[in-house]
Amino acid sequence: MSREQAIVRVRDVMTQDYGMVDGLTTIREALDIFKARDASVLIINKRHDDDEYGILLISDIAKKVVAQDRAPERVNVYEVMAKPVVAVDPQMDVKYCARLFESFGLSTAPVIQDGAVMGVISYNEIVLEGLRW
Repeated sequence: MSREQAIVRVRDVMTQDYGMVDGLTTIREALDIFKARDASVLIINKRHDDDEYGILLISDIAKKVVAQDRAPERVNVYEVMAKPVVAVDPQMDVKYCARLFESFGLSTAPVIQDGAVMGVISYNEIVLEGLRW
């Protein structure tokens, strides 16, 4: 006899440990925001309605600023961020979110509903929270 497993949705495990910044923010300022908010990711705001969100991870800064010996106060977020982002719907089952991450080589994505950022999801939440249900 099999027990029915409850569907764990992205909204159930997403986190709020992100910051929102403008693309013209310097990497130095972005690092201050990462620390102040204890954020794992920064989402870059749209410049206008027809624009798309961007995303900045610590690994992006390591690869594109630190490894290239660039001065963080002279590099803007837009030079380092990934844009457009692959967004995840809050209603998505976490198992499909994991498959999406695998298919596109992602580790983190914003959760977006009706054009607004609701949170972020990463493999950490999928595994550590999603499998606890």
